[in-house]
Amino acid sequence: MDGNTADWKIGVDIGGTFMDFCALEARSGRVASLKVLTTPDDPGAELLEGLRLLAEREGLDPAAVSRFVHGTTVGINTIIQRKGATLALITNAGFEDVVELARLRMPDMYSLFCHRPDPLIPRDMIFGIPARLRADGRETTAPDPQAIAFAVDRARAAGAAGVIVALLHSWRDGRQEAAVKAQVETLAPDLFVFTSSEVWPVIREYERTSTAILNGYVHPRVSGYLAALERRLADQGVPARAMLTKSNGGLMTAGQGRRDCVSMLLSGTASGVIGASWLARQAGEGRILTLDIGGTSADFALIVDGEVQFGTDERIGEFPLHIPSVSVSSIGIGGGSIATVDGQGVLRVGPESAGSNPGPACYGRGGDRATVTDALAVCGWLGHSQMAYGQLRMDVDLARQAVGALAATLGRSLEDTAQAILDIAISEMFVEVEKLSSRAGVDLRDFALMPFGGGGPMLGAFLARELGMARVIAPRRPGVVSALGGLVADLRGDFIRTVFADLGVSLAAPFRALADEGRAWLAAQGHHGPADLRLSADMRYAGQSYEIEVELQPAWLDTPARMAEAFHATHRRIYDFDDTQGRIEVVNLRLSAIGAGPKPEFPAEAGTAAAATPARLVPVHMGRWRDVPLYDRADLAAGATFAGPAIVAQEDTTFAIPDGTRAAVDRHLNIHLTFEE
Repeated sequence: MDGNTADWKIGVDIGGTFMDFCALEARSGRVASLKVLTTPDDPGAELLEGLRLLAEREGLDPAAVSRFVHGTTVGINTIIQRKGATLALITNAGFEDVVELARLRMPDMYSLFCHRPDPLIPRDMIFGIPARLRADGRETTAPDPQAIAFAVDRARAAGAAGVIVALLHSWRDGRQEAAVKAQVETLAPDLFVFTSSEVWPVIREYERTSTAILNGYVHPRVSGYLAALERRLADQGVPARAMLTKSNGGLMTAGQGRRDCVSMLLSGTASGVIGASWLARQAGEGRILTLDIGGTSADFALIVDGEVQFGTDERIGEFPLHIPSVSVSSIGIGGGSIATVDGQGVLRVGPESAGSNPGPACYGRGGDRATVTDALAVCGWLGHSQMAYGQLRMDVDLARQAVGALAATLGRSLEDTAQAILDIAISEMFVEVEKLSSRAGVDLRDFALMPFGGGGPMLGAFLARELGMARVIAPRRPGVVSALGGLVADLRGDFIRTVFADLGVSLAAPFRALADEGRAWLAAQGHHGPADLRLSADMRYAGQSYEIEVELQPAWLDTPARMAEAFHATHRRIYDFDDTQGRIEVVNLRLSAIGAGPKPEFPAEAGTAAAATPARLVPVHMGRWRDVPLYDRADLAAGATFAGPAIVAQEDTTFAIPDGTRAAVDRHLNIHLTFEE
């Protein structure tokens, strides 16, 4: 690419209502962003529309796109809606009920009416075969070919699209599973097959099996979507290799994603946290609570001392996900969440959402049920400017009609009903955030809230005030932070090796094997630069049922005393207890292989402190109607200051600022909001 040619890098994230675009022209540093309504009936059409609009408005040449990163909700929506593949499971005879038994936990231990979700593979599609591998790796019974053939015949007759193979102790040796897979592929080449040891070779048969099932369940839809994505990009003349955001906050190629589907189930939520982390570092903030509100849900995550937090027990709908993922808590409250009055006359909000079609009533697309967005419009926080880059025009009268129907049922005024909808939405989020902070053991008064997504800035400041937080930071383009996250993310692959040994056994050899696997994975993704290899281990005291993850250095692997010291310190930090004389077991070695990608540079702007000038005054209901200054985000230069209550309108969202606040714009055009004492 010569010096006169543009170099575009595009990040795309699809949510329940919009597909977001963040496009960077690397040579000039110019950033363009866009939102396009999703097309559930024609997935992928919104991508073509977005590229067309970028070409029309920004002069983007598809042939000049050198980087294309995509986050998608296809996988997670498939699970939530239970529209995945019909699967069969081949396991050991006598262990056919592992999937249904799971860990014998109820979703809500305090509810007498809760029940565990129906398994993704029903019992009559689970086939046990004579086969046995001992825990030490010795084979005592080889897989029975006749039993495998019987299972395949039954699975095909029942309409299975794929087969999952999960046998005991395959974390130790996957050869039995590989032999079964080979026979299934010979007998039924029309079926796809995944083994638990190739998806995630971890000890504990339920966790390993359920992860493989999730991978197979979404495989046809994810693979088909990604194949269509690659075709559409090629048809548009985009030369860049399509990359995907992963649940762990990293990237992989679309080709890899067509097989490794389970790694991208939380791609959109994870990339939002990665984008927020990058923006927080740019703004000089190390402790952040992120709030990502879209049309369907609100997602929360903690950034502690500049580091994104990871976990291995996130949930996908009703099911646990056991691979490393950015730790995100979600609740079914979004801009499209529908407000209803139940049989007892109680006002409730969510989790049902109006989505993009028909959407909230104020969108004028046929929706007639009151949503959180409609309540904001009725109270005057919305409706004074275009939304979603001109994709939507707010019709406040339609919002008033929808909320008015609830007000009549409740016997309350229109404005009081709208405010009640907002109060309930904020209280639901408050409860979820309190749970998150309690689990993490942090004091949110030491954190700043960063709201993003289309709805985050609309409700974020009100939530921060209820949480007792002192500061809020609104990025320059909050509506497309998740799309930006794809542009700043690195390649990242996670690998695991179960060793299940007492501390003292040399771990250098399994670590070298993991390191080789990690480097090979990076090379397959097209990365040939330095590899950042990060090592950790799942460790526990002998007799404990569950382990904790401990960060390690490669130099410690032949130094048991140093590893023990790290484990004791981590256990003490989490549980306020350690047993320095206790015997320690190492269950799993983990490795993250990271290949740093190019990072965009957004130049800072010079500015001096000066009071901002509002575009006009608009009426907002806060207990009573008041005239509130409305500022145009494009007019807020570095150094601008103003006081709340106020509204900041921009193309991708609206920032609602309550009374008793002070706002200042920094050199990167973030708005810093502080609450007055």
